[in-house]
Order: sequence, then structure tokens, then C-alpha cells
Amino acid sequence: QVQLVESGGGLVQAGGSLRLSCAASGRTFSSLAMGWFRQAPEKEREFVAAITYYGLNTYYADSVKGRFTISRDNAKNTVYLQMNSLKPEDTAVYSCAADGDIQPIVTMNNPRYWGQGTQVTVSS
Repeated sequence: QVQLVESGGGLVQAGGSLRLSCAASGRTFSSLAMGWFRQAPEKEREFVAAITYYGLNTYYADSVKGRFTISRDNAKNTVYLQMNSLKPEDTAVYSCAADGDIQPIVTMNNPRYWGQGTQVTVSS
């Protein structure tokens, strides 16, 4: 069983930056594709970014391209989401997800493992 624990959320002013982390345990980290999702109040969960096993390929939602960067450190069993130029509409609970295959993550087709989420609030 894979456990995912997010950290790094908080309150930031518009235009600011945050870096989220997601630490994984329970399985060889390099065998997991990883992704970030978010859900704002009264909205459906949406895909944010994903990264393949060794970081060779990354994927982003159009709404965050050029502002957010996903990366991973397999030695630390951790995936990161660097968020720059934050906007109030980025306010949401951000959750990381993992799967042995990248497809369920990039297609939002029920990735196997989920973290509990971390709140990001961007004030205007």
C-alpha cells in the first residue's frame, strides 16, 4: 500500500509563490507516476500536473502552464509542485496522486493512490 503525505500549503497573496511537497512510502518511488490535482469549493476536482517515473515527461493543465512546475526527487521519495504567480482562482485543496501507470493520472481516470490534500489560499 502506498501512503502519500502532502505539505507546503498555506495563505499567500496574489502574485506570490508556494512549493508543495508530497512524500511517498510503501513502494519503490521510481515505479510510480505522480500527479497533482486540486478541488476548489463547490467545484469538481481538476488535473493540475503530472510527471513520469524519472521525470522525463511532464504534463500540465492549460490554466497553470508557465506558472507551475512539477518535479520529483526519487532519492527522497518526494514530488514537488512549485507554484509561481499565484492567482485567487488557484485557491483549492491540492492533492497528490500516484499510480503505476501515467495514464490514469493524466486522464483523471481514478489514480490508485491519493493523499489527504493541503489547502492553498491565494488572497487578492
